[in-house]
Amino acid sequence: MEHKFLGRTGLKVSSICLGTMNFGPFTSEEDSKAIMNKALELDINFFDTANVYGAEKGVGVTEEILGRWFDEDKSRRDKVVLATKVFGKMGEGINDKKLSAYHIKKACEDSLRRLKTDHIDLYQMHHVDRDAPWDEIYQAMDQLIQEGKVIYIGSSNFAAWNITEAVYKAKERHSLGIVSEQSIYSLRNRHIELEVLPACKAFGIGVIPWSPLAGGLLCGVLEKASEGRRTREALQKSVEKLKPQIEQYEALCKEINLKPADVALAWVMNNPVITSPIVGPRTVEQLEENARVVDIRLSEDTLKKLDEIWPGPGNQAPEAYAW
Repeated sequence: MEHKFLGRTGLKVSSICLGTMNFGPFTSEEDSKAIMNKALELDINFFDTANVYGAEKGVGVTEEILGRWFDEDKSRRDKVVLATKVFGKMGEGINDKKLSAYHIKKACEDSLRRLKTDHIDLYQMHHVDRDAPWDEIYQAMDQLIQEGKVIYIGSSNFAAWNITEAVYKAKERHSLGIVSEQSIYSLRNRHIELEVLPACKAFGIGVIPWSPLAGGLLCGVLEKASEGRRTREALQKSVEKLKPQIEQYEALCKEINLKPADVALAWVMNNPVITSPIVGPRTVEQLEENARVVDIRLSEDTLKKLDEIWPGPGNQAPEAYAW
């Protein structure tokens, strides 16, 4: 397993990040723990979760599964770069969401309790909060860092101008600021190539793509799926809408003798700005398949054909639409 620096920091993380969103709702606790054990065997040291994960089983459920796994063997915690998130609605109270200093502090304490740890390595803002001023956000984050409860701060679902503002507001406070951005990115969704990726490259911010397999759309979805997230009605509607492209894509994958999911993940990892795409396996076998992708190198001809099937903006802004 290759390891990369997380943005401009001296922290190294595996080039694949274990996403835990399925833990609880789609994967049993026993199987979730087996996946995490296998991740350590595969030298995957980067685990990502969020306080809101748990779906119909309830917010916080996924963090609790991780916490019980850490508690079973205390040595595991030091082998993992642990990332979680704050922003989502965690209760019925008016301040039980978003990025007020009040909620950040409470949400962090609650995550630490559920995760059964004394610190979070990467604490990510799950979304931009247009109502909370940066001075308030950074005051809360800096306090958590000073207390040793958080080491690094990251963002997720930020626009390039949000990232820029976050960087310069941190400079005003003489603090490190955000070191990573977690954005949706796949062959199907290439919007961040316009401005987010160039901004992250310029500021030395690690990029952690979520949904690199487009929620299952790039996993050989034309084959009937009987379980998991590929059975969702919304995904099936997308399949019908994009069927000509998916057919071309899956035909190309057969031509080069690679699985569609492997090609999609290898394509994301081919971008030098990307640090560590998040994979969300439901089984140990899926994780093992994901891990093998680190050895796949797509040819220039294949990359060109993928661009033709799933075209991006063609360049960064403003060259993509002006000159």
